[in-house]
Amino acid sequence: MMGGALLLGLLAVVLGIVFSILGGVAGGVYIGGKALGNELAAMMGAFYGPLAGAVGVFVGTIIALLVF
Repeated sequence: MMGGALLLGLLAVVLGIVFSILGGVAGGVYIGGKALGNELAAMMGAFYGPLAGAVGVFVGTIIALLVF
C-alpha cells in the first residue's frame, strides 16, 4: 500500500512541475510578451515559474503523504 502512495506522490510532483512550467510560460507571455518578445518572455517564464510552483507542490505532496 505504501508503494502506491509513493508512486502517486511522485506523479503529483512531476505533474506539478510540468504545469508550473506551462503556467510560467503563459504568464511570461501574457505579462512581458509585448516588451520582451514572446519567445524571451516564454523562456523566462519557463525558468522562473517552477521556482515557486514546484516547491509548493513538493511540500504539499510531502504533507499530504504524511497526513494520509
